[in-house]
Amino acid sequence: MRLTSRFPRRLRVPAAFAAAALFALTLGATPSPAVTGPATTSAGVVSYLTSITGNHTVSGQHNREPNSSPAQWTDKVHDITGVYPGMWEGDFLYSADDIAHRQTMVDEAEAEWAAGSLVGLMWHECPPTMAEPCSWSDVESKLTSDQWTQLVTDGTSLNTAWKSELDRIVPYLQQLKDAGVPVLWRPLHEINDSWSWWGGNADSARLYQITHDYLVGAKGLTNLVWVWSVKDDSTSTVAGYYPGSQYVDVVGLDSWNANFPSTSWYQTMQSIAAGKPVALAEVGALPTPAELTAQPKWAYFSDWAEYLTNSNSDDAIKATYYDYQVLHRGDITLPAGIRAGAASGAGSRAASGAASG
Repeated sequence: MRLTSRFPRRLRVPAAFAAAALFALTLGATPSPAVTGPATTSAGVVSYLTSITGNHTVSGQHNREPNSSPAQWTDKVHDITGVYPGMWEGDFLYSADDIAHRQTMVDEAEAEWAAGSLVGLMWHECPPTMAEPCSWSDVESKLTSDQWTQLVTDGTSLNTAWKSELDRIVPYLQQLKDAGVPVLWRPLHEINDSWSWWGGNADSARLYQITHDYLVGAKGLTNLVWVWSVKDDSTSTVAGYYPGSQYVDVVGLDSWNANFPSTSWYQTMQSIAAGKPVALAEVGALPTPAELTAQPKWAYFSDWAEYLTNSNSDDAIKATYYDYQVLHRGDITLPAGIRAGAASGAGSRAASGAASG
C-alpha cells in the first residue's frame, strides 16, 4: 500500500516538534526489548520500501567511527530537528578499537530497530591478504590479477581467507537475526570505483555473489536485505558491476561527484533495478524538498556521518526533515509480523533521546 502524507506541508514543522516533546516525555519510560525468536524475513522491509516509492523517502543517517559511539550523528539529527532519522546505519570497520566495539555498535542496531528505525550495516573491511585489524591504507590497497583469480576461485587460500574474514561478523549478524532485526546490508560498497581493494575489478561482481552465497546459503542469514551500491562515476560502465537480480534487493547510488544525481543517473539506477527499490545509499548534501519532488523514487537516503553538519546548514537539514515527503522514526509502518519491538518510545538510548553530543 502506498502511503499518503499524514500532515499537510504547512503542518510538518509543528508536528516534528510535537514528536520531540513526545520523546522527552518517554525519557523515564521502561524500555521494551526487541522480540527474540525465529528469523524475521527481510521481505517485509523490501515490500515496505517498494510501497513508498514515488510518494515518500525514508530519512537515514550513517554513523561511522568510532564504534564506541555508534549513534553520534543520528543523535545530532535529533539535536537539530527534534526527530530521529527513519534509518540508522553503522559499520563493522577495520581498526583495533572499532573491532573491539563491534558489539557496542550491534547493540545500538538492536535498540534502533526496537525504537522504530530501519537498520543498515556496511563494512570497510581489510583485504583477505592480511588479518584484521588493519589500516586505512590497507583498505585502499590493490590485489594483483593472480590474487583476484584466487579470491573468486572456490577452495583456494584467498577464497578461504575471505570466507574466514566474513566469519568474523557472522555472529553479530546472527545475533540480529535472532533478535528479529532485518538488516539493510551493503557489502562491497562503491563496487564500481577502484579506490578500495574490492572495487573496480572485472571480478568485483563475482565477489559480491560469493559473499551473498556464503552468508545466505552457508550461514543462513536470511535477515539480510542486500543493498548493492555504486558511486556516481560513469553511467556507461556501472551495469557491468551488477551481480544479478537474484543477488540484490535494493539498488543504491553513492552520490559524491554530484550533490544530487543527474537525471541520467536517476534513470540508470531505475533501469538496473528493474522494479526493485532504489536508494541514495550515501550523500553528503541532503536532498532538498524540490529535488525529492523532481526524483520521487528514491526509497531512502543516508547522509554520511560528519557531512551532516559539514555540508548542510541547520536550516537546510530542517527543510529536508520537515518536508512532507520525508519519513522519520515513528512514521514507518512495516507489515504485520515484521516489526520487532515497540514504537518510538521503546529501546535503550536510541529511543530515550539521550544524545551523545
